Amino acid sequence: MRYALYFSPPKDDPLTGAASLWLGRDAFNGETYPAPDEAQLGAAEQFELTADPRRYGFHATIKAPFSLAASVTEKDLMAVAEEFAARTEAFEIPELVLGQLGRFFALVPGSLHQPLQDFAAKVVRSFEPFRAALSEADMARRNPEKLSDSQRANLQRWGYPYVMEDFGFHMTLTGQVPETRAAVMKAILTERFADFTGRPITISGLAVFTEETRGAPFKVHSWLPLSGAKS
Repeated sequence: MRYALYFSPPKDDPLTGAASLWLGRDAFNGETYPAPDEAQLGAAEQFELTADPRRYGFHATIKAPFSLAASVTEKDLMAVAEEFAARTEAFEIPELVLGQLGRFFALVPGSLHQPLQDFAAKVVRSFEPFRAALSEADMARRNPEKLSDSQRANLQRWGYPYVMEDFGFHMTLTGQVPETRAAVMKAILTERFADFTGRPITISGLAVFTEETRGAPFKVHSWLPLSGAKS
């Protein structure tokens, strides 16, 4: 069993619904959906290009998946998560936009938003005592030789390269898209998520996701509203 601390909009939020339909699975209830019917993108290709984010569920990684340290239990983790959410104020990202990060597409902030960076760092630090140390195999999977110095330091210290100054909030919508299909994918996603881009999004909760066994689909264990947010 692995746990992860993610941001997700609430279960009934329209963005959760739209993204779940696009990815083909709802991480809240496990329901699956056929690939959307797009004239320029066949169902089989679309299903393949969303396979990786479909397994993880629609989310933004805050604290990456980890096994529990031997000294703690799920009950301990949830008690701290509930207390953390209750004392952490909800806040807005001023603008959500469609971004292309390398060869994959995601919903990202329109610009660097320091309250978001601070929130993510606070989550990483607060829940570090619950994380079991990475195995050598886990470290190797991150290809540390391809990381920057700060990313390698993060991997050693926090178990994940993309935290603290290297954190970039993103809600993944695709896996690696071939360059020849990038323009088509961008056009489809621009249209499908037009109702959610160019406007704010509220960081209203902290979601605890679980992975029962390595490679299994991630599921929402609990969605915890932040202080002042609607549940």
